[in-house]
Amino acid sequence: MLSGDGPPWADTVRGLAHRVLGPVAESVRFAARDGDGHEYACEAAGGVLSIAATDGVSASVALHHYLREHCGTSVGWDTVLPLGLTSLPDAPLRQSVARVREGYYFNFCTYSYTMPYWDWADWEREIDWMALHGITMPLAITGHEAVLHAAYSLLGLDDQQIRGFLGGPGYLPFQFMGCLDNFAGPLSSSWIESHRELGARVLDRERAFGMTPVLPAFTGHVPPEIASTARAGRRYWQGFESWVLDPADPLYERIGAEIARAQIKLFGTDHLYAADPFIEMIPIDADPAFPGAVAAATLAGLQAADPDAVWLMQAWPFSYQRDFWTEERVNAFLDAIPDDRMLVADLWAEHDPLWDRFQEFSGKPWLWCALLNFGGRTDPGADLRGMPAGIEAALAGPMPSAGLGLSMEATRNNPVFFELVADQIWNEVPDLDAWLDAFVSQRYGTRGRQAAGLRAAWRGLLGSVYDARGVRIAPDQFKGVLTAGPSYARIPGGVAELRADAARALWYQPAVLAEAWERLIEVAEHDRDLPAGPLGHDLVEVGVAYMARVADRCHLDAVERSVLLGAASAPEIDRFLRVFDDLDRMLACRPEYTFQHWEAKALSHAGDPADRDVLADNARRIITVWGTSDSPLLDDYAGRHWSGLVGGYYRDRWALWADGLDRALAAPGESEAELRERLRERAELFLREGAPPAPGDLGDLATESRRLFTAYAGQAGPLAQPQEHDR
Repeated sequence: MLSGDGPPWADTVRGLAHRVLGPVAESVRFAARDGDGHEYACEAAGGVLSIAATDGVSASVALHHYLREHCGTSVGWDTVLPLGLTSLPDAPLRQSVARVREGYYFNFCTYSYTMPYWDWADWEREIDWMALHGITMPLAITGHEAVLHAAYSLLGLDDQQIRGFLGGPGYLPFQFMGCLDNFAGPLSSSWIESHRELGARVLDRERAFGMTPVLPAFTGHVPPEIASTARAGRRYWQGFESWVLDPADPLYERIGAEIARAQIKLFGTDHLYAADPFIEMIPIDADPAFPGAVAAATLAGLQAADPDAVWLMQAWPFSYQRDFWTEERVNAFLDAIPDDRMLVADLWAEHDPLWDRFQEFSGKPWLWCALLNFGGRTDPGADLRGMPAGIEAALAGPMPSAGLGLSMEATRNNPVFFELVADQIWNEVPDLDAWLDAFVSQRYGTRGRQAAGLRAAWRGLLGSVYDARGVRIAPDQFKGVLTAGPSYARIPGGVAELRADAARALWYQPAVLAEAWERLIEVAEHDRDLPAGPLGHDLVEVGVAYMARVADRCHLDAVERSVLLGAASAPEIDRFLRVFDDLDRMLACRPEYTFQHWEAKALSHAGDPADRDVLADNARRIITVWGTSDSPLLDDYAGRHWSGLVGGYYRDRWALWADGLDRALAAPGESEAELRERLRERAELFLREGAPPAPGDLGDLATESRRLFTAYAGQAGPLAQPQEHDR
């Protein structure tokens, strides 16, 4: 099977194999394989695994398929590496071809909500995950601030003006999309330099696997110093104001070209560029022909620097502002670009597919993408059964999707959903139950009774939180009181509305979820090593799912009893607040579920006290108030069930609510303004001081999970199940 010289990607994949397998990786051999797409052939005999592939990603997928099918183990975000394999079992020849040309990954927002503070070790692990899961086309924006600094320096701005325009490091992706500028900064010179180096290293590794990274491009968004002397208009996003050039101004094309040239000089190019000139912002001119003018100017700027440029655009605006984006406007925009110069990402296709609404985007190549997660929220939930059918429909259309993508706003949540999407880059999933059983066994690397218990637990999850058929999992939906901003607006007259909110968040029977949770706990108690890996993540995620509904139940009890009494009911309020304390203990058992871990990663980049202040502010701000403490527009958007937030920030807010409940009941409507001010003050305190330390005297995760389950099992219901039309 193996022939020819060693392929150029072999050393890169060999490095991945060593990080995944440890010493046994010495028994893996790689060779080139001819093919027009992504293909591999692999077999194992006599303790040697031989892989021939068209590219490094296909070789990595081959390795992962072998591990899953013949070693009973997979590599996920939480897998402890290297794996404990001591030999490689024999396996017959397997040949496979990818079902689609591309596997796309990331969303601009992902870079703010997951990896703004990553170092090379974090990125190396992530790029390995990408290769193993068939990602060929990652969005790559690390270090783009260095590109903008270089380009705007050539355009006459000084260092202070540019760094002020760029704003804080945690918000850079939103700056790159044109949503805001000069916010939560300034950006330090040391950050720009270090992330230029990090971005180059990330791109080098991605390209070494054979990936084709997508680099950012100009969106028309400019610093105010440039806007003041150009044809420009103001636009608004979530309370932020920015300036955008009119495409008729020659500066539009010139700046686009300067940015592309600076980027090519610093990072090279694979001729793919991402720009979203209208992301959640209505164009500054309502003329239906205006979007086409923006499109033409954007592409002209790119092609002035790179004649082979292809523009990748997220179709999100067509969904988010569908009243504005009529078929006429969308077609005017798309028709302004030759079909071979644009690639469209249908960003939320698992819920709101646009490809069939806009006739496969007027002939443009397009990507079916799954979003699911907004802001990095930690609530588990998805429609696992419905998603494969959506993908199959996209692949069977008149102009099939050119690829499948993972476009979540944050990673490290709902791994089963994203693994299922990624698997379909290479494999059809005709039987979800069989796929899930294999996923579970491979995820934990378990056999026998333990595997049976885990599979039973996941059947329960499939019948509860992952049975969200017809449910809109979106930022504007009620997510539960744990991370919600307290209010008296529905007290005392709106109790029925509060109950309806809680019911809509419960599209399943709580007892089914509770049984699944207990099965996971039992496995963790039997094998105390398993929670160090993916089981630990899943224990926390399922615990959060159940306790979020317990909190809703306890909140309703507190409100209903207090309304009945005409005064705050201390026992019910105490019980409600105790949920926060108890859940916080369980969360503290996994570092990635602590606020302290997030903030420590941010502060690891601090070069001096001024950097430290900006980094701490950014880390605290984006997952709480997001913008300013007096703006409700994005408050709690990225609500995280993290230790330090649940038992600190969120609990403190509800304690303030409880303190004023007597006054709110005595004088409805008069206490809301006072509560708003007290909550604003609490937010400002958090931005200055951060979260309290993690709870002390913790048991291990299995112990804390059992303690939580014993205290609260059976307390999520009864809540009325929502009617079908409420979904």
